[in-house]
Amino acid sequence: MGYKLGPTNGLPAGSRTVEVKSFVNKTREPRITEYLANSMRKQIQQDGSYQLETGGRGDIVISGEIIKFNRSGLSYQTNDVLTPQEYTLALAAHVLAINVTTGETNVDRVVSGRTYIRIGNDQSSAERQAIPILADDLARNAVSLLVDGDWTAEPGKTSSGRAKLR
Repeated sequence: MGYKLGPTNGLPAGSRTVEVKSFVNKTREPRITEYLANSMRKQIQQDGSYQLETGGRGDIVISGEIIKFNRSGLSYQTNDVLTPQEYTLALAAHVLAINVTTGETNVDRVVSGRTYIRIGNDQSSAERQAIPILADDLARNAVSLLVDGDWTAEPGKTSSGRAKLR
């Protein structure tokens, strides 16, 4: 009651393979697709419910589009209300996971990730360091959806059930 040891999707651990394709970047943020693909692969390996397929065709193929990359000021400097001290970074991707054997769509959702950064002397360096963390958060949410099998939600909703980011 409450906790379950091992995979939550009812399948033996590692019995199915997952292939992660590169995501299409619909934002202006460069190189974010590589970070997200690496994070997705890492999360699949860490979870252990599925085996990562790197050389051929997996039982499930994950692909998608990165649709939103957003920065918003979280706190501002004491004497300058226009200059942020901290930012919130948000990333959203439409994630599609298809079982190639059955043709069933396992995940068709907008999944989001979020992190916070404190700006020092160099905003671009701070962002460069935060983007892998942001991609990890989105990947963790996406892999959780795949593993837990919450596939009955409406397409176009976020991983938390909220409407798409605009």
